[in-house]
Amino acid sequence: MRGGGDVRSSRALAVSWSPATWHPRLDMGHPSRPRSSTSHRNLPHLLLFFLFVGPFNCLASYSRATELLYSLNEGLPAGVLIGSLAEDLRLVPRAGKQDPKSQLPEHSGAAEQNLPLSFSLASQGLSGQYVTLDNRSGELHTSAQEIDREALCLEGGGGAAWGGSISISSSPSADSCLLLLDVLVLPQEYFRFVKVKIAIRDVNDNAPQFPVSQISVWVPENAPVNTRLAIEHPATDPDIGTNGVQTYRLLDYHRMFTLDVEENENGERTPYLIVMGLLDRETQDQYVSIIIAEDGGSPPLLGSATLTIGISDINDNCPLFTDSQINVTVYGNATVGTPIAAVQAVDRDLGNNAEITYSYSQKVPQASKDLFHLDETTGVIKLFSKIGGSVLQTHKLTILANGPGCIPAVITALVTIIKVIFRPPEIVPRYIANEIDGIVYLKELEPVNTPIAFFTIRDPEGKYKVNCYLDGEGPFRLSPYKPYSNEYLLETTKTMDYELQQFYEIAVVAWNSEGFHVKKTIKVQLLDDNDNAPIFLQPLVELTIEENNAPNAFLAKLDATDADSGERGQVSYFLGPDAPAYFSLDSVTGILTVSTQLDREEKEKYRYTVRAVDSGKPPKESVATVAITVLDKNDNSPRFINKDFSFFVPENFPGYGEIGVISVTDADAGQNGWVALSVVNQSDIFVIDTGKGMLRAKVSLDREQQSSYTLWVEAVDGGEPPLSSTAKITILLLDINDNPPLVLFPQSNMSYLLVLPSTLPGSPVTEVYAVDKDTGMNAVIAYSIIGRRGPRPESFRIDPKTGNITLEEALLQTDYGLHRLLVKVSDHGYPEPLHSTVMVNLFVNDTVSNESYIESLLKKEPEINIEEKEPQISIEPTHRRFESVSCMPTLVALSVISLGSITLVTGMGIYICLRRGKKHHREEENLEVQIPLKGKIDLHMRERKPMDISNI
Repeated sequence: MRGGGDVRSSRALAVSWSPATWHPRLDMGHPSRPRSSTSHRNLPHLLLFFLFVGPFNCLASYSRATELLYSLNEGLPAGVLIGSLAEDLRLVPRAGKQDPKSQLPEHSGAAEQNLPLSFSLASQGLSGQYVTLDNRSGELHTSAQEIDREALCLEGGGGAAWGGSISISSSPSADSCLLLLDVLVLPQEYFRFVKVKIAIRDVNDNAPQFPVSQISVWVPENAPVNTRLAIEHPATDPDIGTNGVQTYRLLDYHRMFTLDVEENENGERTPYLIVMGLLDRETQDQYVSIIIAEDGGSPPLLGSATLTIGISDINDNCPLFTDSQINVTVYGNATVGTPIAAVQAVDRDLGNNAEITYSYSQKVPQASKDLFHLDETTGVIKLFSKIGGSVLQTHKLTILANGPGCIPAVITALVTIIKVIFRPPEIVPRYIANEIDGIVYLKELEPVNTPIAFFTIRDPEGKYKVNCYLDGEGPFRLSPYKPYSNEYLLETTKTMDYELQQFYEIAVVAWNSEGFHVKKTIKVQLLDDNDNAPIFLQPLVELTIEENNAPNAFLAKLDATDADSGERGQVSYFLGPDAPAYFSLDSVTGILTVSTQLDREEKEKYRYTVRAVDSGKPPKESVATVAITVLDKNDNSPRFINKDFSFFVPENFPGYGEIGVISVTDADAGQNGWVALSVVNQSDIFVIDTGKGMLRAKVSLDREQQSSYTLWVEAVDGGEPPLSSTAKITILLLDINDNPPLVLFPQSNMSYLLVLPSTLPGSPVTEVYAVDKDTGMNAVIAYSIIGRRGPRPESFRIDPKTGNITLEEALLQTDYGLHRLLVKVSDHGYPEPLHSTVMVNLFVNDTVSNESYIESLLKKEPEINIEEKEPQISIEPTHRRFESVSCMPTLVALSVISLGSITLVTGMGIYICLRRGKKHHREEENLEVQIPLKGKIDLHMRERKPMDISNI
């Protein structure tokens, strides 16, 4: 099946030829060099060359740059057909019939049988990762590597240029994702350079996802209806277009909310929570629902998160009392400080909005305020002074509950005082624990139920029943001691800790049936034991110190505390066994020092233990860890990995291309280890990337202008003051074949040379002299005659190595006149040789009697048939001469047959080229240059670019 179902192609024929105009000048001669005297013996070689090479040089070819666009969905399995390049390029007929727009020659026969076509990627690269190309059929399939559009476009970045086997592009639009390939179609007769673009279409393979699973939104409880609140952390979807997030909804709107979605200029959708009802935090303080994000795929995919809508409090409630009046009775013998009542108001708000303070109304008499104290925070009313005989029996206390911004709530406490006249109960203690001056001493960690004292409770008058209870906080219990009715035992209820509390004060309170109270206070002092080990304030002490420190430098003062008292709480400090010997710790003060100079480059971090030991018996100890980081100072200069760097770079290397990496290191860290590279000299030509150390040339380098460069690169670190070092860089340019041979003689296509009819065969007539600015094989020059015009121009030959032109046959009476030889001067460069052409004009006559007539002949544009052949020369000098003439008759016969074949095939080739050129001129709209040669050549023009004339 077709991967995308969409194929669009556009063809662009790209042939660029820029001829240069020669300015002719008549030149009557040139000093000749020594001519070869053995040219007549090389004739058999020339005949063999024409025999085997000539028939293959008549086929013409042309170049096309073609672009195909396919599209397919992401996530397809391996083997899905993307497209057939052979069919889409119309290199083969579709469905078994000839395509009228086929680009194959009509008489080639390739359309009637299997084409010997070869399809290949311009370079291997990542070609096997996403697609496979059948080299014979040209079919393009998906590979085993599944195409993920989101991963591809994330890797491709902002568009990729052509030139690789495969590249990834997110251009031309933000929603497109392209896979770019360069494909070569061979052989030369059907050569195509095809640019293939594969558009990856998005499928809905990603569900929306919220960045967090729990989303919280706070709404004030007084928010009006239609209040809009943006929900932070909207969902994201890697898919694009309608496959991205389209809408949001809530699973439960609680009849209070709804959702709206707004889209900004960038196409991002943000959900908004809209309040649809009146909120009351005191009724419900939060709403929990599920927010769902839905994309526009078919079927749609969903993502969800928990949405918690919290209702924030406002001060919309005031304090309230549950009662308007309370009645309180107080006995005249009540103890000062005794709580007699408590009032409490309620405010349904939270925090500061619910803070309540209590106060007396201004109507309360000052005498009542002095007798009864009101706690403004708790609302507790206590007896503030002793009740005397003249005190009023009834007190009306009006109490206000005050809230922020509220009218105070009011409650009335009606207090009635009852006078009592009788003897109080008696409390008689008998101590079991050690008691001195009314203070009982107990050791900490005493076991539970340790007895402290017995108490006898009795009524002096013997008329009233007496009860008692224990007043005060602490781990103590007062319980009846059976079988006695008036005996009580005071004991502990849990183990006590000196470090938590050292002193307790409790009281035994007795009262009779008439309400008379009496109190006996007991003070308990705990005695300390060595039950606590020292504790470091920081179990991990992290320190820093700059390297190259002074000896005995201060690091820190360690501090450990011991909750025990006295000698048991005295702490001494010691280094652990893993501490290096050059660290010291004062046992009394805990001051940590280092006795030697530290070097960060040698060791950056130190970690060891320290001990804190108390003076108890037996002693207790604890351990802490000291971690020291040595901070860097700029004490190291940058270092190049080599003092001298050498790079070999081909000439014409593109500007800002990567020449090589200059590696430099700095042993320091941070800003001190940051190294900036710069070119000291030649900075107008070369530049270096500070971050990567990549050396680049700002301009393209020409070996013919300068073959090598010597640079000095400086590395400067970021320290204060900065340190630096330098390295030498040598750049050697490698020659490439970028200069065609330059013909120095003859100097013009309009110059000519007089050849006397009496010139003997084998005699040198003139020469073609050319030079090449390149070196090596790129500068080895070969000469050949590719076109002739005149009475019998084949009478002259040229030496392919020296350029000497000699007369091969004796001149006849019919040979008088102008002979024109088109000479091709070609180098042996790689990958493609470059060449120039020059016209050699030989005028056969006894004298030059009419120069104007000769000049008129030269100005006429001759029709010269191109008989292109590659000159065969030996690069290494040879010393052997062809001496065997035994096969001369056979060679002559073969040469005659070959020349006839060449003539026939050349005529057919010219006819085919003419028809094809006219046809392609009509079909191709983007032809850059119409080549003017159709079996002829302009003698006044010379190519600057390498061009094979036989393929015109």
